[in-house]
Amino acid sequence: MDEENFSKMVAGEWYNPAPLEPERLRAQTLCADFNALRPVDEKRRRKLMNDLFGSVGEGAWVMQPFHCDYGRNIQLGPKCFLNYGCVMLDCAPIILGEHVLAGPGCHFYTAIHPLDPAARATDTERAAPIVIGDNVWLGGHVTILPGVQIGENTVVGAGSVVTKSLPANVVAVGNPARIVKRLDA
Repeated sequence: MDEENFSKMVAGEWYNPAPLEPERLRAQTLCADFNALRPVDEKRRRKLMNDLFGSVGEGAWVMQPFHCDYGRNIQLGPKCFLNYGCVMLDCAPIILGEHVLAGPGCHFYTAIHPLDPAARATDTERAAPIVIGDNVWLGGHVTILPGVQIGENTVVGAGSVVTKSLPANVVAVGNPARIVKRLDA
């Protein structure tokens, strides 16, 4: 593994992703094995989850299919549930707290590409972490963008695109997601 670019990547600095291809292939292979599992093969599911993710809390569950870039930058808290079709582009850490529920087709994107076309042509990128608090519910097809933090107990409505951090105890919907209701703590 290219430690220099990997360290830059998780630190949010500009890095070259090309030398990290072996790490991505490792994750793609583990995801392919995971996605090919029979639903009743819980022992093998647990083994692959532990091999793929940085950490897996007690009772965390991931439905197939699942896709990610590196896997090792993902932390699943206890009782997390990721429904069918989840995608996590984990160039930076993606941290999910306890009892996070992610509906079908949720996407988490940490990668940031340059806006300037000439800079983008250099194939460098950077990343910003995503942190989801305890007891958060993400409806189906929610997209979380780089650097977003979502406070505990928050609900994000189906199809929403979360471009900025959300506080605890709110309901947010839309594109971009906006707060429409405060919840009792």
